Amino acid sequence: MLSKPFSAATLALAASSLVSAQTFSECNPTKKTCPPNPALGSKVECDFTKGDCDFFGKAIGTEIKHNANGAEFSISQDSDAPTIRGSKYIFFGRVDVEAQAAPGRGIVTSVVLLSDDLDEIDWEWLGGDAGHVQTNYFSKGDTSVYDRSASHDVAAATTQFHKYSIEWTPSAIVWSIDGQPVRTLTSNAAKGGSAFPQTPMQVKLGTWVAGRKDAAEGTVTWAGGRADYSQAPFLGYYKSISIVDYAGQDKPANGGIKEYVYGDQTGTEQSIKVVPGNSDDAVKDRTSSKDGQDDDKFSNTKSVEMPPPGRASPTSVAATSTAATSVATTSAASSDDTSASAPATSDKADTVAAGLSTTSTARSAPQTTFAASASGTISRVPALSDRKPTSAATSAINPTTLAGSAAPRHAASLSAALIAFAALLL
Repeated sequence: MLSKPFSAATLALAASSLVSAQTFSECNPTKKTCPPNPALGSKVECDFTKGDCDFFGKAIGTEIKHNANGAEFSISQDSDAPTIRGSKYIFFGRVDVEAQAAPGRGIVTSVVLLSDDLDEIDWEWLGGDAGHVQTNYFSKGDTSVYDRSASHDVAAATTQFHKYSIEWTPSAIVWSIDGQPVRTLTSNAAKGGSAFPQTPMQVKLGTWVAGRKDAAEGTVTWAGGRADYSQAPFLGYYKSISIVDYAGQDKPANGGIKEYVYGDQTGTEQSIKVVPGNSDDAVKDRTSSKDGQDDDKFSNTKSVEMPPPGRASPTSVAATSTAATSVATTSAASSDDTSASAPATSDKADTVAAGLSTTSTARSAPQTTFAASASGTISRVPALSDRKPTSAATSAINPTTLAGSAAPRHAASLSAALIAFAALLL
């Protein structure tokens, strides 16, 4: 928890100082020595239709209702950004989320995996584009290029539930919809592995407003325009989530992992030390650490004083609510949803599946390979405003194309000193 309560003015200052900057991190291990990351080390499952989930903590100001649709995230004004995040980290693993995105122009729903050194893997939905979902990834907060995003067909994302999955191993990231892979990124395709997300991550869920009145014009354009609150509230739902920790390997861990420690400031997979023990002890240790003050109540469902999303770009972390928790300390390898490791693919390609069914019924999806250049870049698609709806039949012929980074994630227009000052407030 923060050392002192934030006033609305302080929160606003922190948010404005970091708008358009990199994703927020309380302590970046590539810059200084930071507390270890408490490890999940096994599996956690939350059924949000049953209520709050002890694994997640709520950001300050986050109010979540629960019903037959699960955890309800509501947006009624620019400042709304209901957010939750997991109390423990995974070091490679699998995340399956049943979600129905919030509708509305300018409204964004997000599932974000984020590390302390700003490695990141995302699902993002634009409320004004119910026929698509975007995938994205970042390494060490690098926003110097905008060629990592991809757009995928999905049926009625704002009125139907789908299962969205991320399987992240040392060799590849696979994004799937309703059990069908739609994109595969190999480690070697990400600049030979140097730009591949590879450090322990927390899971964050939620909704936020990209089309707010003070947002950068590029962000508003990406989001489809300014939010129209005459249509509010905009409701997004998370029905359930399953999170499996692979503990540095390519298969589910069996428990007995206490924490993950950065051995140096390189931010590489090889620098991460897997420490055996009880992860609950690691949560307590982090709580007592000066640099970990923000984390002391993320193991329960009480509202905590947490800064709002630290950027006005699509991968901004706004998150979802919590529900009944079941932590499996045994291996999850027997689960149909968690046993498969990333499929083998060319180590020089970022692959996007075409022909995804427009219903939730899974079917084989032909794979289209996009070769990465020497610099790791891949092709772009037109801006959302130029994109025409693609039928399932059409997409089977014309495969989904990799997009230029969804929203502008350019460097902050404010000075680095001001950003640093905002960070100190946290």
